[in-house]
Amino acid sequence: MGPVRSHSERVYEVEAAAPSELAWSLVARPARWPRWAPHLRGAWGLGSPEVREGARGAVRLLGLVPVPARIVSVDAGRAWTWQVGPVHLVHAVEPLDTGCRLVFRLSGPTVVVRPYGPVVHLLLRNLGRVAEQEATHGAAES
Repeated sequence: MGPVRSHSERVYEVEAAAPSELAWSLVARPARWPRWAPHLRGAWGLGSPEVREGARGAVRLLGLVPVPARIVSVDAGRAWTWQVGPVHLVHAVEPLDTGCRLVFRLSGPTVVVRPYGPVVHLLLRNLGRVAEQEATHGAAES
């Protein structure tokens, strides 16, 4: 009998006073990721302009480390899931009457999910802030 591998799931939500279409463009277009996730310095092979289901590529962390990634599923305008190593991360955008709800669902080995969860939550809050700024002040689409 091999070692027991413990898996965890964490769900984070933030409401933003921004149209869901704008938030979707920030979360689903790799060229826009550095606006709200400054540690992501580029991505290739994951889809252009938006992530594409089944795409395999990599994301560059901190401008140095390429990390292989695969887009598992896409529900255009609503949610997409990717796998990076043993971790699955769902990015969802839910329209509300006065803005949108942003949801990140992180699942994988507890040893990864537990320490990375607070970082994911911070990035989600940053995404909400950037979406609100762009809704208020406008921004050029990438």
